[in-house]
Amino acid sequence: MKESRIRRRWRLAIGGVIVVLLSVAGLGVVGVARTRHAAETVARSTALADAYARANKAIAEEESLERKYRLDRGDEVRARHAMAGAALHKALADVESRGGATDRDLALRLRHVHDEYGYAVLRVFAAVDNGDQIEATRINNNDVDRIFYQLSAEIQAAADLHAGRANAAIEELRRVEALVFGSLLGAVGLGAVLLVWLGLLVVRYQNTMMAQADRHEHAARHDALTGLPNRTLYTERLEQQLLVRDAVLTVMLLDLDRFKEVNDTLGHQYGDELLVQVAARLTGEVRAGDTVARLSGDEFAVLLPGADVDRARGLAGRLQERLHQSFVLRDVTVDVEASIGIAIHGPVKETVTADELLRAADVAMYEAKDTKNGAVVYEPATTAAPPSRLLLLGDLRRALAERDELVLYYQPKVALVSGELCGVEALVRWHHPSRGMVAPGEFVPMAENTGLINLLTTHVLARAVEQAAAWRAAGVEVPVAVNLSPRCLTDPSLRDRVEGLLVQHRLPARLLRLEVTESAVMANPALATATLRGLHRLGVRLSIDDYGTGYSSMAYLRQLPVDELKIDRSFVVNLTGADDDDAVLVRSAVDLGHNLGMTVVAEGVEHAGQVTALRRLGCDIAQGFHYARPEPADRLQRWLQPAGVG
Repeated sequence: MKESRIRRRWRLAIGGVIVVLLSVAGLGVVGVARTRHAAETVARSTALADAYARANKAIAEEESLERKYRLDRGDEVRARHAMAGAALHKALADVESRGGATDRDLALRLRHVHDEYGYAVLRVFAAVDNGDQIEATRINNNDVDRIFYQLSAEIQAAADLHAGRANAAIEELRRVEALVFGSLLGAVGLGAVLLVWLGLLVVRYQNTMMAQADRHEHAARHDALTGLPNRTLYTERLEQQLLVRDAVLTVMLLDLDRFKEVNDTLGHQYGDELLVQVAARLTGEVRAGDTVARLSGDEFAVLLPGADVDRARGLAGRLQERLHQSFVLRDVTVDVEASIGIAIHGPVKETVTADELLRAADVAMYEAKDTKNGAVVYEPATTAAPPSRLLLLGDLRRALAERDELVLYYQPKVALVSGELCGVEALVRWHHPSRGMVAPGEFVPMAENTGLINLLTTHVLARAVEQAAAWRAAGVEVPVAVNLSPRCLTDPSLRDRVEGLLVQHRLPARLLRLEVTESAVMANPALATATLRGLHRLGVRLSIDDYGTGYSSMAYLRQLPVDELKIDRSFVVNLTGADDDDAVLVRSAVDLGHNLGMTVVAEGVEHAGQVTALRRLGCDIAQGFHYARPEPADRLQRWLQPAGVG
């Protein structure tokens, strides 16, 4: 009885062991199959991501060499450009050999687009060889850059897709590892040898997976280009420091002032090399316990635990001294400057968040940029509050997408002899939803400094052309003038945008007048003259605004296709008669304008005495508060008489 019970238990035990072994074996087979599939996916996706990355590097090299050729043409540059193109085609060949149908189709399409890109680059090279830099720039801006960004975006998207697949396969490997690891632990009782063998296998497998997980975690918290902590890790360390009782620390934000020029002139590869060298110099100046991070683009941050304002200022000075030393980027030497914003956190009772400290440092940094002081320490009593710079900039971006915030006011231009309306000047106003009316002097310079000026100018142009077309539809033709910023004169797409608006609203070009300042033209006379001539050929009327405040010459004025000369208000404000000192300046401007075949307009006319003097001096048109202040379109009805508009 006892023996049969033992045998029964033995059989049950053997059966249990067999069941366990079969279960472990079955699980192992499934795990191996899933692991192999995931590993193959990782290998294939990683190889494809690498091929796309090589293709992206090759097209970036081509773009950099194309820019270099425009600066310093030579056979070596063209040879290297051809080698970069060959490298791209080799990378696409790898994609075709390793990828599926979708990747093969994409590689084929990218070859065709690259051929189009190569043809555009050859046209740039030909223009450079012929000494026609303007044509080379036009082709580059209209064709080469557009195709390059298309190629780069599609290649990068494909690389990101396969990198994502590789990461997903790694996560699958993690899940399989966890399942297999748990099951193997259940088989420990099968024997010490099996336990040791399986244990070694598990340890090796786990170490591989943990190392891979550590690499991914490091990549998620560090900048891939410089190896510095990124915004996420920097913010975490800042928040940890703020948890320390009576903590004293400094947050420092640093921005390179001329980084965009390096990218635009030399190419992104040179820009990346500059960022790497900047990171090395910053790291070399801080203590072991400090944190240097790259937040985005050319913006870096430094976290200094235990640092007061004196140490922060001292470090800012050393950092500026290091960064003002020349950088050698391959075969080019460049110089940049940096603006630094500093925010100090002392042992205070009030709760201060990481975002508040970063915002304060950001505000100080922008003040450093504006004042050219290099480094500014944030002081609530003296430094501009964050909303006045940061929030207002964001509001302006949103306002450009709205229809009812940015509105146009119009100031009449009146013929001095007849008193009839000759046209109006469009002036932008911002009805902010919470701040009320924001003066142009507050947001237009901000738009100019941040690159929003082209969007703002396009918005004003569109509204002005639309209003002029509405007046014309009502039976009144009113020429409308719009001011152009200096940046607009270097925008090669300006002429096409103006033409598109005129066609869209069916407005004759003669009813649009564009005003530019002397300084805007003289900043880049060749490019500005080309832009103005293109607009003039459309039939658009052109004006020199604020004449007398710039530094133009008779020679350049004669070359410009300008129809109107506007005398700056500073020469009119003190005008009391036709014989005073200001009258001499006005008379010379009137004579100059008339001799060049231009109509002459006086700005800032505020009283009848100025009107009388301007008539005697031969001025044609006046504009100012004496006649009317700028008003919305619906308040100009008293001026809009068909017989009084020329």
